[in-house]
Amino acid sequence: MAILLRDSRRASDTKVAPLVPLRTGVVLPHTEAILTFGREKSTAAINAAFSSNRLICFVTQKNPSTADPTIDDLYRVGTLCTIQRTLKTDDEINALVKGIARVRIEDIRSKSPFLLATISEIPEITEASDEITALTKHISEVLKKAVNMGKPIDFLVFMRLMSGVSPQELADQITSLLDIKDSEKQRLLEVAEVKKRLQRVDNYLSREIKVLEIENSIKLKTQKKFDKSMRETVLRERMKTIQKELGEEEEDKEIIELKEKIKLAKMPDEIEKKALKELDRLAKMHIYNPESGYIRTYLDWLIDMPWSVKTANNVSIENAKKILENDHYGLDEVKERVLEYLAVMKLKKIAHKNKKIKKQEKMVGPTILCFVGPPGVGKTSIGRSIARALGRKFVKISLGGIRDEAEIRGHRRTYVGALPGRIIQGIKNAGTKNPVFMLDEIDKLGVDFRGDPSSALLEALDPEQNSEFSDHYLEVAFDLSEVMFITTANVLDTIPPALQDRLEVIRFSGYTFDEKFNIAKRFLIDKNLLANGLKKTQIKIEDTVLERIIERYTREAGVRNLERESSKIMRKVATKIAQGKKKKVKVGLKDLDGYLGPTKFSKTIAEKKDVVGVVTGLAWTQSGGEILFIEVALMPGKGRLILTGQLGEVMRESCKAALSYIRSHWEKLGIGKDSTQKLDIHVHVPEGAVPKDGPSAGVAIATALASALTKRKVKRAVGMTGEITLRGRVLAIGGLKEKVIAAHQAGLRQIILPKDNKKDLVKVPEKIKKAFKFSFVNSLNDVFKTALR
Repeated sequence: MAILLRDSRRASDTKVAPLVPLRTGVVLPHTEAILTFGREKSTAAINAAFSSNRLICFVTQKNPSTADPTIDDLYRVGTLCTIQRTLKTDDEINALVKGIARVRIEDIRSKSPFLLATISEIPEITEASDEITALTKHISEVLKKAVNMGKPIDFLVFMRLMSGVSPQELADQITSLLDIKDSEKQRLLEVAEVKKRLQRVDNYLSREIKVLEIENSIKLKTQKKFDKSMRETVLRERMKTIQKELGEEEEDKEIIELKEKIKLAKMPDEIEKKALKELDRLAKMHIYNPESGYIRTYLDWLIDMPWSVKTANNVSIENAKKILENDHYGLDEVKERVLEYLAVMKLKKIAHKNKKIKKQEKMVGPTILCFVGPPGVGKTSIGRSIARALGRKFVKISLGGIRDEAEIRGHRRTYVGALPGRIIQGIKNAGTKNPVFMLDEIDKLGVDFRGDPSSALLEALDPEQNSEFSDHYLEVAFDLSEVMFITTANVLDTIPPALQDRLEVIRFSGYTFDEKFNIAKRFLIDKNLLANGLKKTQIKIEDTVLERIIERYTREAGVRNLERESSKIMRKVATKIAQGKKKKVKVGLKDLDGYLGPTKFSKTIAEKKDVVGVVTGLAWTQSGGEILFIEVALMPGKGRLILTGQLGEVMRESCKAALSYIRSHWEKLGIGKDSTQKLDIHVHVPEGAVPKDGPSAGVAIATALASALTKRKVKRAVGMTGEITLRGRVLAIGGLKEKVIAAHQAGLRQIILPKDNKKDLVKVPEKIKKAFKFSFVNSLNDVFKTALR
């Protein structure tokens, strides 16, 4: 049967022809194209059309990734073409086709073995006018200009267009040559009006001309720059040859300057030899050798390092004491330890100067300080004060989140973009070889496939080794023995033991109420005034306001939230003054809600009355001390122990040990021999979203269990802490000062402590100790007598 048929329903204007979807590209009338087909239906359609009348319709897919498109996946306007030649390969067919006319896809007649579609020809809407003649001539001139500027066009096609063709053919031929998206070519295909199509083609072609002009401009500038560089290179090489022939060869000016800088850097002899050796390599290299840039950067680092530059390091104990007192309130134990450290440094310096101490013995004992404590207690700021007291430069790097060992020891020079490690970078930025160097957040170093940064710190923080610290980038030893390293951490648990062994730990405990008040009055107010552009004459904050903020708006070990809350007040005051509403503002208690909103904490968070089965325990976290409630509920059951509140493994074991003690002493407690076998016991610690762990809640858990089973109420004003054994012994705990401060803030009046912790009360401020009655116990029997009614 013939492939091209007349539709009986619309015999005048419709035809039936094979339809081939194209993944990409748009075939246009009046143009020739070579197409490759691989899909089964497409090859079948090509073979069927070629074996009959060679007429076929091509239409573009909306989505190229559709493997078997339906009519909804195709554009509705395509091109009727004639197949001129075909070439078959193993799995594909290549066909040379020529576009005949625009057609509209009316319907799909058949889908197998190929698409057979009903199509109708779209007539060209054209008219002979002077405007179309002028437009055709203009587009021809623009095309000629584009070809002259480098637009690639087949020579035969170009000659045909220049010899004169119809406006329809000119528009379609140039459309096929345009560097535009398939969707834009499809829109041009769908335009039946020749004049409108010529105008759009003119716009696209003009846009390409602009792009070509920019490309040629860039190309020209680049070529000029390259020609200039090549000219300079040739002339420089000729000059060197002439100087060599005349015996007047001179070193390059840059090489001479680098050699002078190396001499002025006063490097150790071995390092200076290495620097000169690298300089000699640089001098022999071609100026455009890529490695020359790496060598220049390396030499710059060697030159800029302070090999012999150091500050005077005048250690005055009285001056240091005065600076520490002016900069920090409280922290008496920390200040005392820092002054001891400085005193030892001073005596060692005198002994070394008088040659009473050998060179290899100048660094004796641990010299690396580690400040450990909760956030916001002044660890970093006291490091700055030490640097000021010594008259040294202060350098701080944050180690939090560092996982790459190269961040500490640097990258090898062979890597692109290689740099020294952060320690060497810090020394260079300080400009001296003896700064005060703070390694902040050392407990937050990470470990992954790139190495262990904490291991890289072992050499730097070992006084016996750091006199020859080796950085991978420098490849030469640098003396860190005169650097005063200070590290900070919130907890010691995550610091590897080998690194801990090199640190002398100084613990920072949380601030008391009085300390927070004095810090706010003496430091934070002035700091926030400056930060918010206010003067002391413009605002007055009453002491009672600061006390209320500490009690009702913050609950922390440090003073960061206290600083934020006071800054919030000042920002609101600054707004009023800037608007001209007031010239001076006095902030009293009655105004506080307007500035900070409702209070966030109650004055006392202890229980309001004595309750059965609820005990107030004392806990310690890296943010300071806290109180926690232990709740026990009994219900009919089979003797199960239910634990909730996101308890850690150690705390779960404490619950089991406490229950075992209660069951084994049933007679003494008077709870009935088998009573616990008929009950399910639920132990819950509120604030279930917060993880809790540790053995020090053992006393509180046992007391809560005893209270619930004996129906005896727990005294509401009593807090307790301590680890227990199965025999009922109460063992010592840590973090005593923080726990006592937390109990004071919560409004407790009596604290039960292990007897072995009595010695630790010396660390608790006297004012807080006077507010409590302390009960020191050895066994759970003593606890029950004190805590239960």
